[in-house]
Amino acid sequence: MRSWRSIKAWGAASLRDGVYLLPANPDHVEKFEEIASNVRETGGVAHVLLTDCPEGDDFPALFDRSQDFEELLSEITKLRRRLSLESAMEVMKETRKLRKRSSQLANIDFFPGAARDRVDRELQELEIDSNRVLSPNEPRATSTSIQLLKHADFQGRVWATRRRLWVDRLASAWLIQRFIDSKARFLWLDSPNDCPDEALGFDFDGATFTHVGEKVTFETLMESFDLRQAALQWIGGLVHYLDVGGYQPAEASGIECVLMGLRETYHNDDELLQAANQVFDSLYITYKKEK
Repeated sequence: MRSWRSIKAWGAASLRDGVYLLPANPDHVEKFEEIASNVRETGGVAHVLLTDCPEGDDFPALFDRSQDFEELLSEITKLRRRLSLESAMEVMKETRKLRKRSSQLANIDFFPGAARDRVDRELQELEIDSNRVLSPNEPRATSTSIQLLKHADFQGRVWATRRRLWVDRLASAWLIQRFIDSKARFLWLDSPNDCPDEALGFDFDGATFTHVGEKVTFETLMESFDLRQAALQWIGGLVHYLDVGGYQPAEASGIECVLMGLRETYHNDDELLQAANQVFDSLYITYKKEK
């Protein structure tokens, strides 16, 4: 049963009882050899055979995951119908779970089709829409080039962004304080239109620092100030996923839950940032040590 569960988890096709098939890549051969060895050690019989598939064979059809992806699409549609201001956080949590299931399914989708691409698009759109409900006035990405800036020109400045901070703004404010302008003062805006001329706006349309191309504001700030530390790159990937979706880091769901809890606990943005700073400080130190 242990061997059968492992084989099933790998996405193997069953030709008949006791006969299983996987595409012949080195990783699959190694896995089958390990199972075969375990079976033999317990007195059973097992063989691992490598063979070329004849032209026109129907083996790839045995690995068709389109129905599984269609079921995911149906769940995404149902979840989208539930999206509202009151349900945005719950919808976001459920979307993360669907993203994880999609990633697991993609790992055993050896002959990907259109349904898989559609699931990726629909999940990313739902992630973005959930963030827009949770955090109104999310910026639209611009296509401008990112200029390299000098830290010395950005010291002791006023930095402004939308109030009721969420992931990208929290992480960006942390990045500004820790790596760009240690004497930064922050202004939380009821509306982007309230941004004073002398303030450096971030993470809203028309701001000095915002989404550029595929980059979220945190990543734009990193590139603008040539911040290339591996730990920051990792945090950037995490912030990117939590803000606009895409590749899901293993730690994303847990960190998102922590930040959600902080956002529900602290309704004052200064207090919220102070609490979130401890989270990002810990992440930076942990990943810096790992590297």
